[in-house]
Amino acid sequence: MNILVTGANGQLGSEMRIVTKGSADKYIFTDVNDIPGVETTKLDMTDRDAVMEIVRRENIGAIVNCAAFTNVDAAEDNEPLAEKLNSEAVGYLAGAMKEVGGLLVHISTDYVFGEEPYNIPCREDWTGTPTGIYGKTKLHGEQAILSSGCDHLIIRTAWLYSEFGKNFLKTMLSLTSSKPSLKVVFDQVGTPTYALDLANTIYYILEGRRWKGNCGVYHFSNEGVCSWFDFTKMIAEYSGHTSCDVQPCHSDEFPSKVRRPSFSVLDKTKIKETFGVKIPYWTDSLKKCMSNMGVLV
Repeated sequence: MNILVTGANGQLGSEMRIVTKGSADKYIFTDVNDIPGVETTKLDMTDRDAVMEIVRRENIGAIVNCAAFTNVDAAEDNEPLAEKLNSEAVGYLAGAMKEVGGLLVHISTDYVFGEEPYNIPCREDWTGTPTGIYGKTKLHGEQAILSSGCDHLIIRTAWLYSEFGKNFLKTMLSLTSSKPSLKVVFDQVGTPTYALDLANTIYYILEGRRWKGNCGVYHFSNEGVCSWFDFTKMIAEYSGHTSCDVQPCHSDEFPSKVRRPSFSVLDKTKIKETFGVKIPYWTDSLKKCMSNMGVLV
């Protein structure tokens, strides 16, 4: 099978490049941006005709959509662009897969939740209640897929980090190494997700054709629960940046254009029971990522 990966130079797309190297399937990695030395096929997925052209030309049987407008704050000032990338373009991918009888694996987010004061892990069948433009447009993307009628796996994830690109792990590594003290919010609770773990799960499902008869919405993050403060404390400890005094604070000490979910832990029972995947605990995956980066002491 020929499989198209969008957003291939981002965090998850870069991990997909790694985990699929031994596959008998043909993976075609696309993005709008080039990285020197990394083979990338140019594709603007907001161009419906370009999407259909590459799907037909390359005989694509599945798409893994890792592309999105993910800057939560910037989305508040760029709603048309966020809607175009997170919803309209997703509809083009879904329409293309519907036309050829293919599968769309789409990565969504815990930000589709947030308005309700949840205190138990969010399930796949709960109604989305986003609090900002990013979450709203990602929810619209999910709805576009469902409306298309294509075979699909919508996988909501959260707090993604990796060795690649910009992310919270890299930011905190820099700050804890350079500042004597640091305040981090403790009233936003969720679960970090190592992009490599998510990529391995997607690859496992695709390799075994395990999606057949199992299309739908799933949740994936690492196991466990923490706040951004807890996450930062572990980053500082594992990197040896213990001279930085990391202290908890409330979200209102860092004013933002969007209210982030205060509790967005994802219930992963469905993906574990359906596909038999075992998900690593978040601190174990954090150590693995930091070891791969060469920053674990």
